Amino acid sequence: MGELDNCKNCEKLFVRTTSRVCPDCLKEEEKKFQIVYDFLRKRVNRQATVQQIVASTGVEEALILKFVKEKRLRASQFPNLAYPCEKCGKPIQDGKLCVDCSKQITDELAYQENIDKIQARNEEEERAKARTYFALDRMDKRN
Repeated sequence: MGELDNCKNCEKLFVRTTSRVCPDCLKEEEKKFQIVYDFLRKRVNRQATVQQIVASTGVEEALILKFVKEKRLRASQFPNLAYPCEKCGKPIQDGKLCVDCSKQITDELAYQENIDKIQARNEEEERAKARTYFALDRMDKRN
């Protein structure tokens, strides 16, 4: 069941089901998508960059990047379509992070995991020391 929401583009109140924009803005986005797609379908335009598409079609860059992120415009068909990595801004064609940022995060997580293992081992050793009992031989002191 939908819920009331304001359109992300025009702030008009609408019943939201799947899209974050109202039906009117969605129709407008579809028209703009068709303009961009018709432009890219021409063989001479398949190598166009996002900036060239914006200049030729008049469609906003953010909307074109949205189409690429939603995989409505595929980089396999249009190789110069790229959007920025969410961490460093380097142009990418798939996912949210570039390979370098993804590797950096993976390495940092592995490093943190090693630290956590060492800390857990040290805590276990401290608990083991606390459970150790020492008995005194009182017989030796009486003699």
